[in-house]
Amino acid sequence: MVTVSMRVMSAGDGYKYLLRTVAAADGDRELSTPLTRYYAEAGTPPGQWLGSGVASLGKGQLAVGDRVSEAQLQLVMGMGRDPITGDPLGLAFPVYKSVPQRIEARIADLDPSLSPGAKGEAVARIEGEEAERGKRRAVAGFDFTFSVPK
Repeated sequence: MVTVSMRVMSAGDGYKYLLRTVAAADGDRELSTPLTRYYAEAGTPPGQWLGSGVASLGKGQLAVGDRVSEAQLQLVMGMGRDPITGDPLGLAFPVYKSVPQRIEARIADLDPSLSPGAKGEAVARIEGEEAERGKRRAVAGFDFTFSVPK
């Protein structure tokens, strides 16, 4: 039986959870077989660059199978930039206002002729609506993990 989990990776520091779960790349890996390592090591193996798009990144300095470094992961997933050159890979990730900033902007737009009671009600309504909307974050990608029982 295979299970699939999905995690939204937010732009900025959303990629950092990957670094906390990746198996350490230390020690002499030649002393054990891949099957032994699979059962013995904790965490997820370090990421590798895969796919036909690798050749278009880093001005040819990356190859399929190269290990993904933390700095490269930060550039691609955190900033939407080429992992080697730092050049933008498309439009910049949007930056959204925080809940308090949105509340402040909406309160500033209220009709100044509102009575104190009406203004208080409007402010309470705005605060409730914005709290319900919550914090917005740009999405850099999705992490799908396919797991089989060990």
